[in-house]
Amino acid sequence: MKNVKFLILFIAIALINCERDDICAATTQTTPRLIVEFYDATDTDELLNVSRITVYGEGLVTDEDGNSIEPTEESDATLLFNENANSVELPLIIDAEGVETTITTRYVIEKDTDLRIEDEDDTTNSNIDIIEISYNTEFVYVSRACGYKSNFNSLGVARITDADNWISNIEIEETTQASIENENTTHVRIYH
Repeated sequence: MKNVKFLILFIAIALINCERDDICAATTQTTPRLIVEFYDATDTDELLNVSRITVYGEGLVTDEDGNSIEPTEESDATLLFNENANSVELPLIIDAEGVETTITTRYVIEKDTDLRIEDEDDTTNSNIDIIEISYNTEFVYVSRACGYKSNFNSLGVARITDADNWISNIEIEETTQASIENENTTHVRIYH
């Protein structure tokens, strides 16, 4: 009887001292991606698919010698590859905690990729535009299970001008106030 009491007491103490598992819920907001949507330049409220779009970070697609190339197939380096789409989610680079510098990231956005890959006609070709995104990172504590996330402040987005731009204008949504804290809304509109 005495042993049973100790056993029950031991089990009760063990159960009281147990902590719940530290699992970050899937619904918890973590570091957001930059949400970009493509709109019709003539009807600025109308979403418009970009035909056969390919999106990748500048310098991320390389050949076996490490030289930058244009992708010829879908890979981990491409966010979209040769598909019709009216939006893309761009991951942003996170700087070291405590470093107060502006980070600049470039993305290649290619329209009509199929003309470069599949078309034998030299008179038709895809059109590549590069966008440059600048921002600062801010680390925010979420919870013990989730750790920290990064928010992005002082957002700036610009098109690198070339001889044949298909992107006519870029606007940062007023609702973001140049700060990216979640993926629940569009952050940038690209007009074409």
